[in-house]
Amino acid sequence: MDNNGVGSWLHRRRIKSAAKVALISGERTLSYAELADRADRLADALHNRGVRKGDRVAYLGENHPSFVETFFACGLLGAIFVPLNTRLTAHELQFQLQDSGARLMVNAAALDNVAAASLVDTAVTHRLVVASDVGSSVAVVPELPAGVEHYDAAISAAAGAPTDEPVTLDDGAMILYTSGTTGKPKGALLTHGNITWNCINTVVDMDLNRNDVALMISPLFHVASLDMGLLPMLLKGATVVLESKFDAGRVLQLVGRHKVTTLNGVPTTFQMLCDHPDWSTADLSSLDKLTCGGSAVPARVLDAYEQRGVGFTNCYGMTETAPGATMLPVSRSKDKAGSAGLPHFFTDIRIADPLGGPAPAGSVGEIQISGPNVIKEYWNRPQATAESYADSSWFRSGDMGCQDDEGFLFVSDRIKDMIISGGENVYPAEVEAAIAELSAVASVAVIGVADDKWGEVPRAIITLREGQSLTEEQLRSHLDGRLARYKIPKSVVFVEEMPRTASGKIRKMDLRRQFAT
Repeated sequence: MDNNGVGSWLHRRRIKSAAKVALISGERTLSYAELADRADRLADALHNRGVRKGDRVAYLGENHPSFVETFFACGLLGAIFVPLNTRLTAHELQFQLQDSGARLMVNAAALDNVAAASLVDTAVTHRLVVASDVGSSVAVVPELPAGVEHYDAAISAAAGAPTDEPVTLDDGAMILYTSGTTGKPKGALLTHGNITWNCINTVVDMDLNRNDVALMISPLFHVASLDMGLLPMLLKGATVVLESKFDAGRVLQLVGRHKVTTLNGVPTTFQMLCDHPDWSTADLSSLDKLTCGGSAVPARVLDAYEQRGVGFTNCYGMTETAPGATMLPVSRSKDKAGSAGLPHFFTDIRIADPLGGPAPAGSVGEIQISGPNVIKEYWNRPQATAESYADSSWFRSGDMGCQDDEGFLFVSDRIKDMIISGGENVYPAEVEAAIAELSAVASVAVIGVADDKWGEVPRAIITLREGQSLTEEQLRSHLDGRLARYKIPKSVVFVEEMPRTASGKIRKMDLRRQFAT
């Protein structure tokens, strides 16, 4: 094939694994041959509507086969896929559509109102609407305005001939917008090579095989779910179960029903699973690969899974590394507790001191990452691109951390999250980990608040587990002796729920706005 990018994967899988089940979505299954055929047809439909190599195609919807089909159809054409966060407002979506210059959108019927509202003053000229249930589009949206069509009808009317557009590993494949904790979001341009090498890293370091079954419980528009969960499995010829919403009880049922081997998520989702009433009786015998990102898994959650015979692989990375940078082997999860692990096979990391030189082992500095999985640029952001690299090839993560004498990475915190109290650096992640040891704590975030004497002091925002209680005095008593006095929060706020991103990470920007004064 002339297409050397991700778009060729389904064609190659159709040759090797035609009858193998690729996707399971509700009661619907798609073999690799069926998935490849639908992607071919969709590519033809997009081409007939003016999409060419380099054009951007946006997708707005929950986990669904149409997400996967649109991704691969774009890959076949050499177009650039732009997955959109379903939790954004129309105004936020409008910015990403304008910034990316997307000319066509595929969206779920359930999100049709917000999709339509987001198109004002954008370049989008065509929209394909996907039904919640495959094959029922016409019944879901009976009347569509000009320029809007039923997704399945467009596929059915298209030719099925495979497309073979010349695509190289250096060509852009996907634009993923960063969370935008400061200012407007930036679009990270992932190439076909970035995605391919990340998937190879994942297959190698997780020992994936064609008999694996992955249950996708996090949104595919999140880079970890897509590039660490879905795509490595399809590259290997394994099976993926798509879930549009996270429900702990249903997840436990699906693990047993489909003999799921692989789950990836954040500490919150894994905690909700082991806190569920069905946890002790659920069939988890097939599970053997659990990957967690975002932050370290609390010891009590690790213990709960260990008691059921399941170990964790902790991961570290970001959108700009597609997203894998390091992974902690399950065999070292105890003796290297709190570590983000070792660099992926084809990825390198280094710790830079304040002057940009190499920091000695054990010293905290900025984590920098290099490798074929690391992006080369932000979309239309030359200045941001230039500011994000050291020595031209090392991506400046903005995270603080250190490596021990074996090379294991320990992440201290985001540089911007660091609290400077009386001239001393306080890393919230360290304080949060100590607080999370308390069984009453469901989730915790530590932020800095202004203080007349010390400049800044830590404040803890905490949600409690149902039926549990905790006082500020009990919290401080727990931390006394565990942390230096200047690290112990000077105030505590108890809340019912934490603001979170689509991937489950706590939105500290929101907490600062609400509780920093």
